[in-house]
Amino acid sequence: MEPRNDTQILEFYLLGLSEDPEQQSSVFIIFLSMYVITVVGNLLLILATVSDTHLHTPMYFFLSNLYFVDINFTSTVIPKMLLNIQTQSKVITYKSCITQTYLFSLFIILDILLLTVMSYDHFVAICHPLHYMVIMNPWLCVLLVLACWIVGALNAMLHSLMMLQLAFCTDLEIPHFFCEFNQVIHCACSDTFSNEVVMYFTTVLLGVFPLAGVLYSYFKIVSSIYAISSSQGRYKAFSTCASHLSVVSLFYGTGLSVYLSSAVTQNAHSSATASVMYTVVTPMLNPFIYSLRNKVIKSALKVIFKRATGMVVLPVTEKNTNDYQAQSLRAKNCDNSIQL
Repeated sequence: MEPRNDTQILEFYLLGLSEDPEQQSSVFIIFLSMYVITVVGNLLLILATVSDTHLHTPMYFFLSNLYFVDINFTSTVIPKMLLNIQTQSKVITYKSCITQTYLFSLFIILDILLLTVMSYDHFVAICHPLHYMVIMNPWLCVLLVLACWIVGALNAMLHSLMMLQLAFCTDLEIPHFFCEFNQVIHCACSDTFSNEVVMYFTTVLLGVFPLAGVLYSYFKIVSSIYAISSSQGRYKAFSTCASHLSVVSLFYGTGLSVYLSSAVTQNAHSSATASVMYTVVTPMLNPFIYSLRNKVIKSALKVIFKRATGMVVLPVTEKNTNDYQAQSLRAKNCDNSIQL
């Protein structure tokens, strides 16, 4: 089939996770439930972080940005998938596909960079506690988040503009539940060598290098924690990083495997399955991972629920707050315990 120059009329067909009609209703219910949990959970934690002044610290500032990105990340792919299942249609227009590719590339890079910035925040708090408030000042925190958005937007724009130069045939089938960049370019009729080179280069630059930064930060953190003589102090210091390490393992383990494995084998089913993990499961689990053992966030959420139900809320005292930097300093000196 000859390539078409008039790409405005192109339509792609998202085959989804299963082509079995009997499984579509189950897939719809499962993904709708996961999407609702993701949006509600992340929104509640953003509200808790904004409403409680005791959570106005660098760590929670980065976390609130991560929650916001996760909501948009999931909203980029899941609503269209649910709509297609509900309407029994697999069609997505060319413009919508390009837009989805851009937003997907933007938010996945933002997730990666924010996780890297958070590892640096942990590194400074535990390894340089006396200088934490000086180093992680509000201006630096804002600049770090702004840099993440700029890099993510430029990367997404680069991929999208290069995709616009490709010629596609009609009736294109994408063996995925969204317009994933790697799957889309393999549907092109024109040469995609430059697109693939840029894709793997940016994967290494914006995926592997940040991961190396995370690993280096935690190498220094572990070295610092092992200098603590108290076993209880070491355990509680390690526990401060457990949530972040869990999210990093889930996100990087599934996300990078999709792109790096595509260089060796073309297995659309395994790629789509892995994509579910980092586009749906990880954003859904993040609020639980970060708040399950965090007493301050639990207290802030209780205040929100009590206000919503009209109950009287007593003011939060300093005794019940959790100063992240102060706790890191106490862990370093082994004088007190770190509480999450």
